[in-house]
Amino acid sequence: MNDSAKDQAARRSRRLELFRSPVRVLARPAHAATLRERLDDLVREAGAVHDLEEPADVYGDGVVEALEGRVAGLLGTEAAAFFPTGTMAQQVALRCWAGRTGDRAVALHPLAHPEVHERNAFGEVSGLRTLRLTDEPRLPTPEEIHDLGEPFGALMLELPLRDAGFVLPTWEELTATVAAARELDAVVHLDGARLWESTVHLGRPLEEIAGLADSVYVSFYKSLNGLSGAALAGPASLVAEAKVWRHRYGGLAFHQFPAALSALIGLERELPRLPEYVAHAKVVAEALAEGLAEGGLPWARVHPRPPHTHQFQVWLPYPPEVLEDAALSQGEETGRMLFAGSWRTRGPGIALHETTVASTGLEWDAEEVREAAGDFGRRLLAGG
Repeated sequence: MNDSAKDQAARRSRRLELFRSPVRVLARPAHAATLRERLDDLVREAGAVHDLEEPADVYGDGVVEALEGRVAGLLGTEAAAFFPTGTMAQQVALRCWAGRTGDRAVALHPLAHPEVHERNAFGEVSGLRTLRLTDEPRLPTPEEIHDLGEPFGALMLELPLRDAGFVLPTWEELTATVAAARELDAVVHLDGARLWESTVHLGRPLEEIAGLADSVYVSFYKSLNGLSGAALAGPASLVAEAKVWRHRYGGLAFHQFPAALSALIGLERELPRLPEYVAHAKVVAEALAEGLAEGGLPWARVHPRPPHTHQFQVWLPYPPEVLEDAALSQGEETGRMLFAGSWRTRGPGIALHETTVASTGLEWDAEEVREAAGDFGRRLLAGG
């Protein structure tokens, strides 16, 4: 292990130790919990969401079917299928649509998750071909869809677009973009890994948003804090076909009840609170920007401002390791860690942090955020 890797490992260890302490954070990630804590939580909460006296699931029956029915009801679709990962769910969905449309081209944003984080899985595994719509850090417009210049079988829209800053279009922009794809005889698939928290900005309920598309993928472990897993929702015939491909891709596990139960817990416990998190994220983001400026960092950027969901980006012109050391030192010395996640490079001399406001973030008022941000800025300047 080289010195850089050792330094990164040391920071991860410090961060994990802080997460397991009483330090105040805007969001405490589920992966920071111990195995015992996660198991205890599952045992404590599961009985409230499902009958634990029924037999354990076998290859997707029982509690898994109950979860699928719950998701289909929330999204207003005919059916839903549980998948171990969103990567598999979306590959299967778009592979099925390619077979039905006769076109393996998928139009999407170059910052979409499959393009940035899945090692070209669409092409390498599923034989799909991606067409990039725009380089702008926002969802594509109807004009960009019409100007693509070649046909495509499916339009994939990530709501919100995470790597652009968890950004969302307006409802009018979204419906116009979907209409443009329909005019070109393309189906529409929503990458809704974080669709749950998008209702506030779009001003529509989940079923109306999902109703714009032919299929929707949602995640259970991101905003809902489940153990793992995803669902693909849409017409019953598509979901039935997707289950066949799920088996072929190796996604039909013998027992899936821990993930299914944790997903049901998330739907019961976290889903109703997401609008509250989104509202408070706007307060936190504004106070954070003001506090950084007061602390001597007027060039700091919060994006978008205000946030579209309960997550947003913070940009600063420092190396990631400098920013992480300052954040960790603040947590260790003050009991408050404003930037609890890692920083990553996003351009020459620029780093960004993905900031999340969840249940623990509700405990911070604007003045506390402003003061902690000012302290963070002064720490950076004092360290050169």
